Amino acid sequence: MSYIARRLEFFVITVWAALTINFILPRIMPGNPGQAMLVRFHGRVSPQTIKALEVAFGINNNESIFQQYFEYLGNTLRGDFGTSLTFFPAPVGDIVKQGLPWTLGLVGMATIIAFALGTLIGMLSAWRRGGFLDAILPPAFIVISAFPYFWLGLLVLLVFAITLGWFPLGFAYDLSSSINLSWDFAGQVAWHGFLPALTIVITSIGGWILTMRNTMITTLAEDYVKMARAKGLSPVRIMFMYAGRNAILPNLTGFAMSLGFVISGAILVEIVFNYPGVGFTLLQAVHSEDFALMQTLFLLITIAVLVAVLAADFLTAWLDPRTREQA
Repeated sequence: MSYIARRLEFFVITVWAALTINFILPRIMPGNPGQAMLVRFHGRVSPQTIKALEVAFGINNNESIFQQYFEYLGNTLRGDFGTSLTFFPAPVGDIVKQGLPWTLGLVGMATIIAFALGTLIGMLSAWRRGGFLDAILPPAFIVISAFPYFWLGLLVLLVFAITLGWFPLGFAYDLSSSINLSWDFAGQVAWHGFLPALTIVITSIGGWILTMRNTMITTLAEDYVKMARAKGLSPVRIMFMYAGRNAILPNLTGFAMSLGFVISGAILVEIVFNYPGVGFTLLQAVHSEDFALMQTLFLLITIAVLVAVLAADFLTAWLDPRTREQA
């Protein structure tokens, strides 16, 4: 229980620090959303309107910085993230809800698939060290992982969408269709999401393969693995239950970080494929100086990473009791 309490205490302090930094950063940047709206309307608004917009966007110069801070904390705890400048007058929460499912579905599934395949290939490569699998797949995927997301995305678009015509050029579904819970719409989503998911998988799988392979090779030299072989246990059981279970522990934190950053989306991939996810929304918010939307997305990314790391800590402590011991 003391281990869990320490991790939860760290989580709460970090969330408070993230909220505070999230509040300070937009206020030390030049300009504000009210001035941005003034530029958008080419100055054809009254000062009273600008003042009302500043209040709506959470920047009220009539209040002290401490009043604004506590009001910001209260609004955040109530789930009131303000009004979006980019999609004015839509609330920020509605904008995030529209893009979040697409990013979770695309980048989340691609990250899980890349981790699972990379871990399995790395494990098999180390188990059959020097064999055909170890000589071909790890070097090939490591070289491919050096390719930029956007370059590979443009390449697969050129080959599979433009030249062969097997897949659409972009977006998440046919624009002539409406979002609904049907097999036809699910097929559209899978069809449109295949190329961006493929891009993410083949550019990220190399790191998982290399990390798992190197850790697995070190683990196979441990005494408990030699003892398991001496006892006559099956190779499959030794590979998964003895060597693999311990070799995967260092990868869990990295996997948790990857899952946390799923919320931010693969921004370049979403831009290349015109995918309506959170990453593309974040880019629009930065271009429009939409402080409320940027604050919400940054906070969402921070909390997602912290929750993922916290889950990885608990999972590591469950798999390896030694991590629960105090010095």
